[in-house]
Amino acid sequence: MNRFGSLPDLEPQASWVHPGESHIHPYLDRLIVQAQKSGASDLHLVAGVPPAFRVTGEIILADADALAGPECHAMAESLLNDLQRRKLEQDWELCISIQHAITGRIRVTCYKRNGFTELSCRFCGDRIPSREELTLPSRVDDFARKPNGLILVTGPTGAGKTTTLNYMIDLINRERRCKILTIEDPIEFVHSNQRAIVVQQEVLTDVRSFNRALIHALRQDPDVICVGEMRDHDAIATALTAAETGHLVLATLHSPSVGHALERIVGVFEGNAQKQVILQLANCLQGIIAQELLPSLDRTHRVLAYEVLVASNAVRAIIRDNQLHQLSNVMQTGSREGQVVMDNCLHDLYARCAISYDTAVSRARNLDRFQRDPANTR
Repeated sequence: MNRFGSLPDLEPQASWVHPGESHIHPYLDRLIVQAQKSGASDLHLVAGVPPAFRVTGEIILADADALAGPECHAMAESLLNDLQRRKLEQDWELCISIQHAITGRIRVTCYKRNGFTELSCRFCGDRIPSREELTLPSRVDDFARKPNGLILVTGPTGAGKTTTLNYMIDLINRERRCKILTIEDPIEFVHSNQRAIVVQQEVLTDVRSFNRALIHALRQDPDVICVGEMRDHDAIATALTAAETGHLVLATLHSPSVGHALERIVGVFEGNAQKQVILQLANCLQGIIAQELLPSLDRTHRVLAYEVLVASNAVRAIIRDNQLHQLSNVMQTGSREGQVVMDNCLHDLYARCAISYDTAVSRARNLDRFQRDPANTR
C-alpha cells in the first residue's frame, strides 16, 4: 500500500478540453483530480504500470490496476482535436495544454511506445506565484524592467523555467503600458490584460509552426516577445534579431549553466554566421538565469537554486572575443554587479539548512572549491 491509497470513486467532471470537441476521458478526469488533492506536480500514464504521481520530486505509484496500452491511448485521444491527432500520427510526439475545471491549466505531452500513446501531464496551477514565493533573486525584476534586449532562463526539464518566465511577463503586464506577444508550445499560464495587452499564441491551436509564428510576430508591433523555447537555428536567429532591433525578448533554453547556454547558442552557427551571432549576443544580451529545483532538507518540497549572469561591460567583452570559458571568473568577482555563482547559492542554501550537504555537493560546479571552503563541513 502506498501513501495515496485507493483512488476515490469520483464522479467525472466532464471538463471541456476544446470548445466543440469531445470531453476528457472519465478515468483521466478522476486521476487529475486525485493528483491535485495529493499535491502532485505531474501525472504519468504508462502502459504496464499503475498511474504515477510526482510529489516533491519523487515518483509514487497509485494503488490501482496497471494501465493497459489501449486504455492510455483512449485517454490521450480524448484530449486531441483533429489537427493534433494528425500531428501526433505524423511526428509520434505532441505537446498541448488543456483547461481543467478543477485543477486549471495542464500541459500534456503525448508520445508513442509499443504502438500506443502514453501521457505525461504537468499541472501549471491557476495563478502566478510572487517572487518571494518562488524565492527568485531581485535581479529578475531588474531584467523584466529592461526596455529591450535578450533575457534567457535556462535549466534542465522541470526546473521551473516556464514559471520564472511567466512571473516576468506578469510583472511587465502589471507595470508597463505595452504589447506583449507570447509564442508557446503549449500555453501553461493564461495572462489577463492589466496595464499591457497580452496576446498568447499556441502552436497547433493558433499558429501552425513555432518558427513561422516567431517571424510573423515582428510584424504585429509587439514591445515584448516571449519565446517559449529557443529550439533551433531559425528560432535563435529571429530572437536575436528581435532583441537587437528594440524589442525585449524573453526566452527559455535547455542548458545546465549560463556558460553552456551561450556556448549552445554560438555553436548552432558556423563560419561568418557565428561571428555575426557573437556580435549580436554581445550587443543585446541583458542577462541569464540558470536554475534547478532541489529536494529540501526534510524532503517535503523543492528548493530553488540559481546562478545569474548580468551582461556587464566585462561580460560583453568576453562574449565579443568569444572567450566564454572566462565567464566563471568574471561571475566570481562580480557580486556587486549582481552576478551569482551556483556554488555560492548552494552554499547559502546549505548554510540556511534548506538543503542537505549531499545535495549541495552533488550539484556543485567546482567540487574541490566547494569542499575546501571551511564553512562547507558536515
